[in-house]
Amino acid sequence: MAGTARYLMCFQYRGTNYSGVMKTPSHQLVPGVQNYLEGALQKLRPANEVNIFISSRTDSGVHALCNSAHFDIQRKEGKQPFSEELLVNALNFHLKPEPISILKAFRVSDTFHARYHARSRTYTYRLVTGCDHHSHLPVFERNLCWPVSRRPLSTDAMREAAQMLLGTRDFSTFRSLNSETPFKSPLKTLLQADLTPGFSITTQQNYHSHLEFWELTFRSQSFLYKQVRRMTGALVAVGQGKLMPRHIADLLEVRDSRAYPGNIIAPPDGLFLKNVEYDEKDLQVEEEIIQ
Repeated sequence: MAGTARYLMCFQYRGTNYSGVMKTPSHQLVPGVQNYLEGALQKLRPANEVNIFISSRTDSGVHALCNSAHFDIQRKEGKQPFSEELLVNALNFHLKPEPISILKAFRVSDTFHARYHARSRTYTYRLVTGCDHHSHLPVFERNLCWPVSRRPLSTDAMREAAQMLLGTRDFSTFRSLNSETPFKSPLKTLLQADLTPGFSITTQQNYHSHLEFWELTFRSQSFLYKQVRRMTGALVAVGQGKLMPRHIADLLEVRDSRAYPGNIIAPPDGLFLKNVEYDEKDLQVEEEIIQ
């Protein structure tokens, strides 16, 4: 149909005040990020009702440095498809003042799917030591990291434990049960599990120089429900001496979600979807785009 085009958009958001990224019913008090994205798209006055298809679900309180979604938008008769730059600028104008921002848009083929064409997803979890309660954090870091301990973590033990998670494994113990559990295979291939020093602009001040930030980074084609938060909680427990590195292998071997210690799951606050990767060929179309 003339004037219809499919786009992939990359967007980021601070997830503290949303029910998650997915759309919620109009009667629900706390909306999802998708509600605002689709609302902004409708303000472009398309000829169709625009529905977006999100690549990666995030829960309430979880943030995204870069999530992605695709959608089809049809302009009124006689108008060419939006240019990528115009689409980004117009959507960001209509999203104000929400903490949601469109980073980039790509014109893609009408067979492209944001979820199923993703090669990998990378999550980063931000930890901080030197305090053990969110009220002791700088105001600019609240809801953006997990204050795990006043004392330093055993980072060597955490790195040793993280290596046990790499490769293709049955992650049944590291998923929470939900409606999709019976239909999803627990086999996942974890490509990366790294612990590296993190940073915060607030630590440049003498008031917060005692704080030490760390980042756990996980990369896989896909993850199970709450898998990243469970892996993070288990690794932090190792860093605190509550678990030994060998206990990570034991948890994997059990293959039972109920065997996961319920009091160590990481909260959503420090979790960020960092990136969703695609093949470059999937982000190209031969048709010339005219604004």
